[in-house]
Amino acid sequence: MKNMIEIEHLNKSFGSVKAVQDLSFRVKPGELFAFLGLNGAGKSTTISIMCGQLKRDGGTVWIAGENLDKNENKIKSSLGVVFQNSVLDKSLTVYDNLLNRAALYGITGRAFERRLIELSELLEFKNLLKRTVGKLSGGQRRRIDIARALFHRPQILILDEPTTGLDPQTRKAVWNVVEKLRREENMTVFLTTHYMEEAADADYVVILDSGKIAAEGTPLALKNRYTGDFVTLYGVTKEEAEAFALPCEQVNDGYRLAVENTAAATQMIVKHPEIFRDYEITKGKMDDVFLAVTGKSLKGDEES
Repeated sequence: MKNMIEIEHLNKSFGSVKAVQDLSFRVKPGELFAFLGLNGAGKSTTISIMCGQLKRDGGTVWIAGENLDKNENKIKSSLGVVFQNSVLDKSLTVYDNLLNRAALYGITGRAFERRLIELSELLEFKNLLKRTVGKLSGGQRRRIDIARALFHRPQILILDEPTTGLDPQTRKAVWNVVEKLRREENMTVFLTTHYMEEAADADYVVILDSGKIAAEGTPLALKNRYTGDFVTLYGVTKEEAEAFALPCEQVNDGYRLAVENTAAATQMIVKHPEIFRDYEITKGKMDDVFLAVTGKSLKGDEES
């Protein structure tokens, strides 16, 4: 299968609001695909259409080799979705939540118990099975949300803001599991996130703005196109740093200069070795890319 997801000329409006406008993209098998945008950019609308929860106005949707119009149920069985807001029943135990979910896919008896053992070891929640979901911490509940999405071994895992509000340790644990599944099962991961360091690890990134694709490419290609490099000089005076006549700011123990690209930085180093006694070169970050593309920062935007 060449592409796990193929979206062509997707359109969806709510009255006069055009939520998605002529949207087209592809996701390859095993890829970590990052789908970025501010509130109202069209992320959640697109995901709802892919999951069969929302009817589109136009365009075609192919998922796991199936046409959404012809095989919606088959497509749903190929998807596992971790929503931003937990869909677990807070009044039930972890065990009963997963038992009910598995039953929807015909996973019962010994097959259920085997899969439960696998996932409880993978996501480290063996000791939580008898606890009611309402008594779990945010990080614990997120592990169960992921287990729920994975129970039927989906080909595609959709993660809608999966780590929002989680502590760094739990975020790292979640991503360790995701990377293990990609590596060992070639699982395709479709991600929306407000953490740009997560997007920086993606194989491919699409940035939405007002329902349209504003930019797309690999993280490296986007950084090269929309941001420059930064050279941080240490052990120099302010006058020495400002003598290059480049955008300059003081940072902790040195001065950071914005340069067009790595080649320009290299030329500076060769030409002024007496200045570059202690330095480092870094590329712009995905935060810089997003700001350059949309004119807005994604930080602090908590909903999709």
